[in-house]
Amino acid sequence: QVQLVESGGGLVQPGGSLTLSCTASGRTFRTYAVGWFRQAPGKVREFVARINTNGKVQYYTDSVKGRFTISRDNAENTVYLQMNSLKPEDTAVYYCAGTTIYGYSSTDKYQYWGQGTQVTVSS
Repeated sequence: QVQLVESGGGLVQPGGSLTLSCTASGRTFRTYAVGWFRQAPGKVREFVARINTNGKVQYYTDSVKGRFTISRDNAENTVYLQMNSLKPEDTAVYYCAGTTIYGYSSTDKYQYWGQGTQVTVSS
């Protein structure tokens, strides 16, 4: 079992940057792949990025490639999402999620979810 807590959301202007953090409780954090997902009002929750257990493999949805970077520090039980060149269409609640079902980007494969953090990109 693992508990996940997101932080770092807020209001930022278009072109700006934010870094989100996802901190986990539990001693088995290193066995979980972690994904970031987002959900805008009236829209389905969508995949953003994921990272494997040792941090050496990362995968991104096309719309954030080159702008977002996912990373993890297993010694600190934390996964990060660095977001650069933010656009209004990035506005959403961002969730981190953990899974022992490896290699997927779909929400139904993730077993543990955080509470979400709001990211608003607006001038």
